Order: sequence, then structure tokens, then C-alpha cells
Amino acid sequence: MKLNILTIIAVLFFAVSCDNASNPHKGDKNQMQGKADTTVHYKQEKHLANIKQLTAGGDNAEAYFSFNDKMITFQAKNPDWNAPCDQIYTFSFADGDMLEKRPQIISEGLGRTTCSFFMPGDTSILYASTRSGGDACPPDPERRDDGKYVWPIYPDFDIYVANLKGEVIDTIVSGPGYDAEATVSRQGDKIVFTSDRSGDLELYVCDIDGSNQVQITHELGYDGGAFFSPDGKQLIFRSSRPKTEAEIKEYQDLLQEGLVKPTNMELYICNVDGSELRQLTKLGKANWAPYFHPSGEKVIFSSNHNSKRGFEFNLFMINVDGSGLEQITYDHIFDAFPMFSNDGKKLIFSSNRNNGGTKNTNLFIADWVE
Repeated sequence: MKLNILTIIAVLFFAVSCDNASNPHKGDKNQMQGKADTTVHYKQEKHLANIKQLTAGGDNAEAYFSFNDKMITFQAKNPDWNAPCDQIYTFSFADGDMLEKRPQIISEGLGRTTCSFFMPGDTSILYASTRSGGDACPPDPERRDDGKYVWPIYPDFDIYVANLKGEVIDTIVSGPGYDAEATVSRQGDKIVFTSDRSGDLELYVCDIDGSNQVQITHELGYDGGAFFSPDGKQLIFRSSRPKTEAEIKEYQDLLQEGLVKPTNMELYICNVDGSELRQLTKLGKANWAPYFHPSGEKVIFSSNHNSKRGFEFNLFMINVDGSGLEQITYDHIFDAFPMFSNDGKKLIFSSNRNNGGTKNTNLFIADWVE
């Protein structure tokens, strides 16, 4: 489940155009001349080299490498691809360039989808879909009178496995309520996902075939977007944990409406069985989309904690003991969904950079420089 970047930018466009005081790129030649920013690589981004844009148009996000690093799977909302809501795609780097060739659709254009991930062997892809509730895209939440930005928790989300032709070959997790946000361990033996079957949004771990589903988080609040450590022994995830009476009431009231507010999230680490749970970040605002560095000793994630206006998301790195916070990207709108290749040589992420002043969120890949 991802932030609706198009909605955020539409709501805040006026603020973007009228307030440049906290923009780290104030004084950029294109901006001073009133032109759209066309930057692909900012000079401060010392950990990234040879950045390449992979898509051009629509809302592209959550791109993840195959086990052999030769393919990616991702979700996209793109009218030009006949995808009015998020659909799952895959692309092989050997096939050339997505700027010239449309990727293979996996989700068949049915329902709304999210969070795809390769299964062991790289011949099938795991993803969540609302297809059991109908072929059409479910409606987006209406704009709220109280102005709260919310994510929908569609109860029709179940977790499927499809082959690379897009044919569904298995249903891993199904049943009443929300089941989504699934990822796979690098060892290929476990899956972690988020479900509201307990009445709250909690993390569950199961075997690779969907058996032995075990709840591993138990505290009130939204726990989601989990990823395994490289050795498969730990999980990193985002969480909104309401504490005050007012926060708890707001969280529970929204959940009853099938909604969750993602504007205050921190990162947590625990063992795969849920033990030794600890909070990693205490930065404030929204810290999310975490992924372990190949060493297992650091975590890369997206955050707006140092943004004065709330919508500037950049990538940051932090040690697993909470020390050594370092900014990785310096875009002035949005960078998120980072994932390292399995060999640790590449980083793929989503960004609003170089979109010609549109609202498009595209995929970028870079060489990782330690």
C-alpha cells in the first residue's frame, strides 16, 4: 500500500509554487526561470551513480528485483497502459527499455493491486488484489471534511501468485478482510504480510505456500510494509502506534470506516517470530518504505521528517542501532520505495524528479556507491 502521490501533489501544488523557503534546491536555474525541474541526479547524492530513468508517465512505484536481479516487478497507474488504478507489471532488463516497450502486465487489469514480489525461482510473482470483489477498480476515498489524508483498507484484498504470463496459479492468503503488503524472504521460505483479521492491522508470517500463518505483532496501530533482513532472521516495518486517548479514538474510528491515516509513522525492527520488537526511528512525521542494506547493518527508508511543509520525501539511511542517520537523496518533492538488488550493486526507487512539472512518479535505477 502506497502513498497516493498524485493526490498529495494536487492538494499541495499551491504551497509548492508559493513557498520556496525550505527547498534545498532554491536557486536552481530552471526554477529561477520558472521552468520545470529536469534534474535526474543531484550533486549531493554521493551514494548514487549512473542514475537511469526507467519509466516516463503515470504513477509507478514499489519496484522490486527478482532473485537473480535480472527482472523487476512493480505497480503502476497509467491511463496510457489502460490502467486507471494500480496494476502489477514485470520487466526484464534484457528486453531493452520501458521508455520504448510496455512492460508485461501480471494482474490482468482486474481490481486494484499492490505490493508485488518475486517468488523463489523467478517464474512467478506474489501480489495483492481486490479482484475477488469485482473486476473494476474500487473507489478512492472521498475527500474528507476534516482534511485528513487517509489510505483505504479494501476488504477484498487477497494475496495471489501468478506466472510471468499473468495467469493466477495460486491463492496464498484469502478470506474476509484486508490481506496485502506481502514480501518474501531472500531464503525463499517465508512470507510476511499485513492483515486486519484480528480487528487491527497486524503483521503475519507464513510459510512460502501460505501455510502456518502466525500473527507476530499485537500492539494497537497499523503495522505494515514489512521486509526481511538479508539473513531472513529479522523484519523491518512501518507503524503508526496511537498513544493518547484522542489518537486511539481517531485510529479506531477510521479503521471502522476502512481507512488509516499514514501521516505519522515510525520504523520498527523485530525477529521473524515477533520477539525483541524495538522502535528504530523517532524522527516524527512519516517514516516508511524501509529496506535493509545488503550488509543487514543499515536500513534505507523514505521520510519527510525534515520537511517544513510535510510533502518533501527523501531517502535516508540509518544504522540498525538507531545511530548514523544520513540523507541519501535530495529531491524537492518525492523519493521513496528504495530496494537494493540482491548483489548490492543497484538501488531502484520511485521519484517525482525529472517529470517536466507534471505529477508523474517514475522509476529510477542507480549504481550504489558505498
